[in-house]
Amino acid sequence: MATDVTQDRLAGTWNFNRVHSSAAFSIDYLVAAFRGEFDQFEAQLADGQLSGSVEVASINVKDENLAAHLQGPDFFDAENHPKISFRSSRLTLDGDRVELDGELTMRGVTKPIHATGTVSGPTEDFMGNTRLGFTFETTVNRHDFGVSWNADLPKGGKALGDDVTLHVELEFVKAA
Repeated sequence: MATDVTQDRLAGTWNFNRVHSSAAFSIDYLVAAFRGEFDQFEAQLADGQLSGSVEVASINVKDENLAAHLQGPDFFDAENHPKISFRSSRLTLDGDRVELDGELTMRGVTKPIHATGTVSGPTEDFMGNTRLGFTFETTVNRHDFGVSWNADLPKGGKALGDDVTLHVELEFVKAA
């Protein structure tokens, strides 16, 4: 049975641990998935409310020319929209399963999203700190956020898919 997380496991304030966290995405491109991640991001967890953001300029892909294109107006438009942000409206647990509802803002467009995943902990580490970890995944349509660049293929079809999978892993340490 799902529980209201503010009642027990997630009550209080939790400090974000960037070292053990990641924010990544993937999208179909031609015959395989294209993957990228953001190196600079933050998250907050307080009394069961989760929020966070990524710095678009910190996008990390295997080609710096592509990174520049992704930061440009065809994709994330980092100059005008330097952050992608999220704020939860509901966070529920059922054992180690977690469901998250909230709003994602990208390129100045805010849309509701639903993510699922797992929660680990809380558990005490070897230094006496209480830690909590989340893994979330959701899929969004990039066109909903004004990201519509594509290229026609010579024999029909498009180079880039519409659905983007977001994958976030977060670790928090209970504030004293």
